[in-house]
Order: sequence, then C-alpha cells, then structure tokens
Amino acid sequence: MSNWLWSARGQMLALEAIETAAKCVGVTRLGGMQVSAPVFNLWIQVRGDGWIESREGRFRMRRGDWMAFEKESTPLIQSGAQGLCIGIALDGHALDSLQSLNDGSLYAGRGRLPKRELRTLLRLWRAAAQGVGDALSVRPLLLQLAHVQRDLAATVRRCPGRSRSRKRQVFGRMQRARLYLEGNSDRVVRISELADLTSFSSWYFSKAFHALYDESPQALSVRLRLERAAQLLSTTSMMVGEVAAASGFDNCCSFARAFKNHHGIPASRYRSNLRQNAVSEANEAYATA
Repeated sequence: MSNWLWSARGQMLALEAIETAAKCVGVTRLGGMQVSAPVFNLWIQVRGDGWIESREGRFRMRRGDWMAFEKESTPLIQSGAQGLCIGIALDGHALDSLQSLNDGSLYAGRGRLPKRELRTLLRLWRAAAQGVGDALSVRPLLLQLAHVQRDLAATVRRCPGRSRSRKRQVFGRMQRARLYLEGNSDRVVRISELADLTSFSSWYFSKAFHALYDESPQALSVRLRLERAAQLLSTTSMMVGEVAAASGFDNCCSFARAFKNHHGIPASRYRSNLRQNAVSEANEAYATA
C-alpha cells in the first residue's frame, strides 16, 4: 500500500481509512481532500494559501500556518491555485508511540512556523512519505511536530486532572473548543455549544477553560470578533455597520463601544489611519525609487 495520498489540479479525494499507523497526505493547485477517517490529522501550509473547513469552523491557511484536528473534526482541505499543503494522518498506535518516545503527544490547535522549521518539516515529511507508514518510519517527523507544539505541551500541566493522561484528555478537548471559537468569530458562540463539543458540563467547561487560558470563553469570543472586525476594516470596503454585523454584533452602538475599548480608537478612525499609513508608505517608496 502507498504511504501517501496526493490531490492536485482540481481533484477532490477522500481519506476514509488508513492501512498503516501513519499516512502522509497533501493537496496542491486547487486540489482538495476530505478527511472522514477517525484519525488525528495535522496540516502545514508550505506555499501559497488554502482553506480548511471542519466541525470547528472555517480557517484561512497562509504559508507557514499549521493546524491539527482531533479524529471527530473531519476537516475538508482545499488548496489555492498556487498552494501546497502537506499533512499527516495518525491512528492511536502512532500517538501512543510518540508518548512512549518523549512522554509527549500531539494536540488540536493552530500556529505559525518560521521558515527554517518549515523547511525541516517538509524534508522530514518527504522522508516519511517514502517509508512504510509504521511508527518507526515517521518517528523523526512526529518528534519534530511535537517540538513545534512544545508550548502547547507545556500548558497541559495547568489542566485539571489527577493523572497525566487525564490532563492530556482535558487539554485536547479545550483546544478543540478554542478552535471552535476561532472558526466562528463571525457570531456569538454560546457556552452550551462549547460544553456539548467537549462533553463537559457548562460549569466545568467554563472553569477549566479560564484556568487553562487565563481568559473566559466569552472574553475570548469578543476579542476574536473584534480582531476579525479590524481585519475586515483593513482588507475590505465594507461599511462600519456591515463590519459590525459580520463580526457578530447586534447593533452599531455596542460594536462601537467594544471596538474603541479594545483597539483604543473608533472603527472609522482605525480605517482612516490605515489608509493614511498606506499613502505615506507609497509616497516614501516613490521618493526613494
């Protein structure tokens, strides 16, 4: 059996099962892949851009971004015209092997990679794709991925739970809830939604989330929505009222207060400052040309 699955030039493939402990996967040039197999999967945007849609929401992928999903997430990965996104799908045996190697694990989440680390992962991914798909052949790649997630691994100790395995379990669920908030920054997310997603009670979820991230789920949701609003103001021509609605605010007044409290200036001035800065940079570039 081949240890890799590749989608390119408009193909849409499905990863329904893996025959080995690990399988290398990738999408490029408008290719797409639906992960329906119950496996942990991690994706790295090597070139260009792309999109990922999962049960946690929709995410834009740019060069250097990585995302990891638990087996229940069933993500759909879509590459841009010049994009290249590589990934790996792991069964429980591969994850257990990683824990026995360095007393660690891999977790759901997202982040960014520096160029040097990106090149290292691409090289290790290629070597793993040429292997037989057992835990031994992908060991260097898994260890490097665990190193990428070292900050997440350090946070596990803050999770409630008496045993290390329980802390890891709780952390994995909390990370999935955090992804859900990030993937739904266009609306208000209810605590009951997050509790159902993690299979915790609303009380336990709220307490564990705040203990882990030093921020309540409600506060994080507002912050993510205001960051989304700032991005829309800087990248689109939408009116302020439209930006407010697209960021999950019921009315412009509540949006205006929240935006000014978070960013320090009104939304209209925020956009005006961006335009002035762009004009100044263009003038400086023209003067030095």
